[in-house]
Amino acid sequence: MRKLFALVSIPLLWLGLAAPALAYNLTTCGDNPAFQARAAKATTDLAKARFENYSSVLCGADGLPHLIVDGSWAHLGEFIIPSIMFLYIAGWIGWVGRAYVIDVRSDKSPEMAEIIIDVPRAIKFMLSGFLWPLAALKELTSGELTANDADITVSPR
Repeated sequence: MRKLFALVSIPLLWLGLAAPALAYNLTTCGDNPAFQARAAKATTDLAKARFENYSSVLCGADGLPHLIVDGSWAHLGEFIIPSIMFLYIAGWIGWVGRAYVIDVRSDKSPEMAEIIIDVPRAIKFMLSGFLWPLAALKELTSGELTANDADITVSPR
């Protein structure tokens, strides 16, 4: 029964035949009295500019801006773009760290190279790591990124 429900639900959700979740009780911050009261208390130019920037997003009854994560293009800058930037930067850090560890593996004492970082070598990897999605795709298609099943140890349990 669960599989049948999933098989019916997935196409309906994918095609958009289900009603989207609506953000109830949210108004534009520029029209929200609680937000306007908070903005009136701003004293510095930086705080006033921040309230001005937030006046176009949606606020609740408490006067605080709310993040809308519904996938619509109207809220693209609130969640989608920052999350993609976060994933890119986190992937870059991971890829550069991985490349550094793979490179120092052939040194005389790789453990010390991980503890005391060779900064010029690390900077070389940091500067070349910005294209990490392409490098990851290349390694995935060539088989370098993944290990064979025979190389992975399995617990005897």
